[in-house]
Amino acid sequence: MKKEVLDYVVEKTHEMMAAHSCSAEAKAAGQAWLDSVGTENEAQETEKYLAELEADIMPIDNLIAFAESEGGAKVFGEEKTKEVAAHAKEIKAAGAKYCDCPACAAVEAILSKKGDMLNS
Repeated sequence: MKKEVLDYVVEKTHEMMAAHSCSAEAKAAGQAWLDSVGTENEAQETEKYLAELEADIMPIDNLIAFAESEGGAKVFGEEKTKEVAAHAKEIKAAGAKYCDCPACAAVEAILSKKGDMLNS
């Protein structure tokens, strides 16, 4: 993979892993990928990493449905869940496809480089 793509993905991976909203699975996949960079396992770990990120990123419609559910109220709290749902609807109307929390934003940025990551 080209150095500028690698540097970008490494930076975004660190951002994702540092985000409070990052899942344990995404953190583990990010670390495994970082550990593989420059090794014979890099291509294989890149494919695994991208698959995990695609599974973990929250589509905006799923976020809206979750925020408006009882489960969302338990996670966010009664008042905050309304704010999250309203925000998600607002960004969807502006064209967002995914949640814009720090972890999802970093994942979306990484996935935008998927072709460059796989075609090295």
